[in-house]
Amino acid sequence: MGARAQYVVVENGAWQRYFSHWAAGRVVDDLLPGPAAATRCFRARRKIDEWLDDVWCEGAALVDHDRRILLWFCFADSWADHRAARAVLARTWPGWDVRFAHDGMGDLTHHLGVGRDLTRAPGWFETFEPAEFAGRESTEPWSVVSLRLPDGSVRAWGSAWEPIDHLACGPALIDLLPTSPATPAPTDMPYGGVHFDPRARTVSLWAVRTVTGVHDWPLPGWDDWTLDFHGDDHTRQAAVLPADFPFPHLPLATALRRLGTGLGTPPPDLTPLLARATDAPAPAGTTPVLNPAALTAPEPADPAPAELARLRAALDALLAGAEVG
Repeated sequence: MGARAQYVVVENGAWQRYFSHWAAGRVVDDLLPGPAAATRCFRARRKIDEWLDDVWCEGAALVDHDRRILLWFCFADSWADHRAARAVLARTWPGWDVRFAHDGMGDLTHHLGVGRDLTRAPGWFETFEPAEFAGRESTEPWSVVSLRLPDGSVRAWGSAWEPIDHLACGPALIDLLPTSPATPAPTDMPYGGVHFDPRARTVSLWAVRTVTGVHDWPLPGWDDWTLDFHGDDHTRQAAVLPADFPFPHLPLATALRRLGTGLGTPPPDLTPLLARATDAPAPAGTTPVLNPAALTAPEPADPAPAELARLRAALDALLAGAEVG
């Protein structure tokens, strides 16, 4: 196991892949100090000649110095953490086109001109017939689903599904929604949302995490529908939600402070964890196989003093300014 991460650095028309067995949770930390620090960090990792797939790769970044484009993805703990990271990167990567890779590894391989399916096995996108809608009573749903009814009004529900899961079951889900029990409005921002407009035959989707397959439209069952993908912009759905089901207004101050807490500190020492893992007995009838990469802890980004100062200045400006809201 592990939190595997892959990195690609493009420069002077050539690109090289790098790998870390444990650093997926540090992708944002390694990117925050800017392109020079991130590139040094990634080049300090192990060179590889293969791609991780969407199952095993939990975080990745592509730094294209030739076109000044950054593509990245990792698992965000919350909507606020994702938005705070985006706000800081916009300041510490000036002049760069900073994009969240919503299609996961597909966005990275597509950028390099080798297609989106390079890391995906045939039939990787699984569809299913919904028996019921996965609404949830919690005020912290995974996503929010809204539906425009025939009379023009809109209803909304909290959902325990990922945003893309609502599309994997096809338009049959729309028939289940009107009779689904009401759910409370969220008190925390969800990770994404889906809005269905059957009259316009339009699906709108946003997310702050990967929604692998979003660029393979039409997905099965949606041939005569249009997809409006809004990246991580929730405001389009917010504008159509009913008055009694609004998204909460959450300032980013707390998330920004979390980003600044560990600046300049190395990643945690994984030696004790690795020692316990290698000494653990294997289940009966099995033979343990140790991946040598698992014994190598991630190296810190180690930004230069000037890079760290610019990062702190960006955080301070965001905390003091209107962008915190």
